[in-house]
Amino acid sequence: MKKQKKGFDKKTVMRILHDLKHYRFALILSLLLAAGNVALTLYIPLLTGDAIDLIVDRGNVDLSGVLRIAVMIGICALASALFQWLMSVINNRITYGMVKKLRRDAFEKLQKLPISYHDSHAVGETVSRMMTDVDQFTDGLLMGFAQFFTGILTILGTLVIMLVIRPDVALVVILVTPLSLFVAAFIAKRTYSMFRLQSETRAEQTAMIDEYVGNHKVAVAFGREDEAQKEFDGINNRLGKCALRATFFSSLTNPSTRFVNNLVYAGVALTGAMLCIGGSSGFTVGMLSVFLSYANQYTKPFNEISGVLTELQNAIACAARLFELMDAPDVTPDAPDARVLEHADGTVKLCDVAFSYTPDRELIRDLNLDVAPGQRIAIVGPTGCGKTTVINLLMRFYDVNSGKIEVSGTDIRDITRSSLRSNWGMVLQDTWLRAASVRENICMGKPDATDEEMIAAAKASHAHSFIKRLPQGYDTVLGENGGSLSQGQKQLLCIARVMLALPPMLILDEATSSIDTRMELKIQNAFAEMMRGRTSFIVAHRLSTVETADVILVMKDGHIMETGSHTELLAKHGFYHHLYNSQFSGALGEVD
Repeated sequence: MKKQKKGFDKKTVMRILHDLKHYRFALILSLLLAAGNVALTLYIPLLTGDAIDLIVDRGNVDLSGVLRIAVMIGICALASALFQWLMSVINNRITYGMVKKLRRDAFEKLQKLPISYHDSHAVGETVSRMMTDVDQFTDGLLMGFAQFFTGILTILGTLVIMLVIRPDVALVVILVTPLSLFVAAFIAKRTYSMFRLQSETRAEQTAMIDEYVGNHKVAVAFGREDEAQKEFDGINNRLGKCALRATFFSSLTNPSTRFVNNLVYAGVALTGAMLCIGGSSGFTVGMLSVFLSYANQYTKPFNEISGVLTELQNAIACAARLFELMDAPDVTPDAPDARVLEHADGTVKLCDVAFSYTPDRELIRDLNLDVAPGQRIAIVGPTGCGKTTVINLLMRFYDVNSGKIEVSGTDIRDITRSSLRSNWGMVLQDTWLRAASVRENICMGKPDATDEEMIAAAKASHAHSFIKRLPQGYDTVLGENGGSLSQGQKQLLCIARVMLALPPMLILDEATSSIDTRMELKIQNAFAEMMRGRTSFIVAHRLSTVETADVILVMKDGHIMETGSHTELLAKHGFYHHLYNSQFSGALGEVD
């Protein structure tokens, strides 16, 4: 486990302050309201002391004077409450405005991150950074705005007033104050790393829950319930220990500062009482009550700030994790002079392409391929040979390490990603449907499609019949990833989506893997019609589905072992011949 940082992350704190500059006018107004609230709160003890002196002075009570002061105290209390309410409204707007911006920026960042980031980070961890960590950051920031400003101003205000009234009594407060600050700082520096570890463990737990919820059927089918429970309990126990340790040590701040603050109160009471008894100092009972009130108001913010520091440490730790996401390198931007590919002519060329996901493990090397417009290229081979990697490179989900890929005679690195991908249509083995209507899912690639075009695409993909049986037909709202639809029905909708867009080039990666044999024959006929005149790449494990391809690429260990038509490759009695016949001899493991 990597060593945790001690103390506050100054870089994160400075970044938060930098982001707050957008709310500088609101912050200034909040500070002015806080100052007004503190000034009124601190003025009330002075009025109270004056009222007490009117009662105690030689046994006489100035009732009119006391009533007048009481009215002034009431006005100050009401004005202070109004200032505090307005300050809370402004602070809420600042906090939730900043959180809204952070979440928006984080989601926008997700669109810019390379596929490699998503491949190397658990979905649950990313969700935890954007949701849980932002919520924790909100709580800490809101408490900081609500109590930190007021607390600091109260401490400074009480010190100034006490120094003006009686410097000798105020000296007692000043001498003991550093001890309180030292205790709070000492504990705070040692609890930041604990909150950081707590946040990371919480993200690990979220990722684990997301993984098992998303694949619950597989876990149950393989009897992994007990193992899953043990894994969850292990992470949950670690999270409980992290949270308890962080909370325990941070909670020491409050009682420690409270003890020191009680010393301050006792020192002021003892010193003031002795001055009152002396009589010659001019220190009255009313002044003593004022100082005791100020001593209490002075020490109270220390207790509140100690709680604020606990929340701020947690907030800064969560903000640091969010900023890690925000600072992750973006996908390599399009070249400044990158061209927009309006309509690809279907020519694709791979020249000496080399690629690896990790530097220490080479996957594809010296890959060369020439594809003419309208050709159907099938890619077959054992698992891990690089079939899907070739698709990732064609779509520019990843960039080649060396060599180049050309579409319509142009290196794809010199074409904008959006225009390149708009010229490809993809149907993958893994289906993805939005939690939206059937209509919205089919029209995703062509939002301006007419109902006639949409229905024609659905009929061509043989999805129209089951769509009409849905409660609201094409307006039926699907649940997450298709809801209760079967895997085959989901795949038919994905096929309809591509058939509606009809781009000039197609990628079919096990596009009929979840469809029954009878339906597959119909879909293959629809595909044949759709692929006519379009360059198509077909990735398949069942070799019977690629027999009609113009060219079959047989890959192994990142190399093209053989090329040719189905008949030509069988006649060679090479690797393809072995793969094809192994499907019928029971050696399926060699094929995939």
